[in-house]
Amino acid sequence: MTDTTRASLPRGHRPASGPAPAPASPAPGSSPAPVPPVRAAAPAPARACAPDPAGRLRAVLRAAAVVSCVPYIALKAAWIGGSRVGIPDGSVLLDHPGVTAAANTVTVLMDAAVVVLALLLTQGWGRRIPAWLLVLPMWVATGLLTPIVTGFPLQVLVKAFTDAPSTPAGSEPFLDAWVFGVVYTGFIVQGLALGALFALYARDRWGHLWRGTVGRLPRSAFGPGLRTAGVAASVLAALAAVPHAMWAAGSTTGLSGSRIVGRTADFRLLEGTYVLFAAMTVAGVLALALRRGRRLATRTPLALAWVGSGALGCWGGWLLVASAMPAAEGAGGATAAMTLTYAVQMIAGLLVLAVGARYLWRRGQDGPSGGTEAGSVREESRADGRARGRIRGRAA
Repeated sequence: MTDTTRASLPRGHRPASGPAPAPASPAPGSSPAPVPPVRAAAPAPARACAPDPAGRLRAVLRAAAVVSCVPYIALKAAWIGGSRVGIPDGSVLLDHPGVTAAANTVTVLMDAAVVVLALLLTQGWGRRIPAWLLVLPMWVATGLLTPIVTGFPLQVLVKAFTDAPSTPAGSEPFLDAWVFGVVYTGFIVQGLALGALFALYARDRWGHLWRGTVGRLPRSAFGPGLRTAGVAASVLAALAAVPHAMWAAGSTTGLSGSRIVGRTADFRLLEGTYVLFAAMTVAGVLALALRRGRRLATRTPLALAWVGSGALGCWGGWLLVASAMPAAEGAGGATAAMTLTYAVQMIAGLLVLAVGARYLWRRGQDGPSGGTEAGSVREESRADGRARGRIRGRAA
């Protein structure tokens, strides 16, 4: 490259073909320039895991449900093994030991199912099981525990303020008084813990099915057949409430002789709770089937129907089975009116369960927008389109 060409190049530019100039060596006797130390990049601070309040709450509720089962299961296991702890002399439980042992075995399995449900509602594998395999036992648990959760505290309050006896004078005690306190307290904890766990679980898995208000429900959610079944279930629940209301008010019509003699304030309170649950069932089902209370959140009538039908259906079935036991026959048995009342309320509860399952299945088929404002707008748009089509057909 000539000096002329080199001079024409911009300052700092070297020809690509020339060798790179060697780095300048330090002058003799001079120290080399200090090399700044290379600092390693500081590691990124680990992100602190945000606390999960819902997960912590689920863990606490699960522990409460499991621990509350221990006293009941331990007591029942002792009775099955032949112990008489908590059973006084003269109790009807001693008259039929075989039947009592079989009933205790069944109830132990039922209470053990509470432990399984508590785990299922809080573990990842619980999301993968079919819906019916969870909903059916949860409906039974809700129905059997809710009357105890509401009724036992009321009975304690009445006894504390009125000194009303829990057993009629002169009658043989069924169990020692402390047994009811231990067992029913455990049942109350189970009911509250399982109810809260199921509410959290259902919100996460199926919450889209009850978004919006009753007025926003699509008409397809309750067809004519489903609406008729819902009204029929409401009528049956109302009919079952009539004798319970009479017995709560003090009437003895339809009661057996032993039940008449054994009536206490506890009995009247319990009968009154059945009337309450029947009213909840009727209100919840009719609000959905007939779209009453259009401003109500959809989850409100669903919850009323769920709790009310469970209490009616499950306790109706339980009392129906108990009235057929030999121990019940020895105590005077159940009259035809009592048996019919238990059967009707059981049928009403099961019918509401079937109607609710079919309704939620239809909601799921409509998609997550069903019942929301967007779903209603689409339904109104389809109706407007059909109307315009009829008008054009008439004009043609």
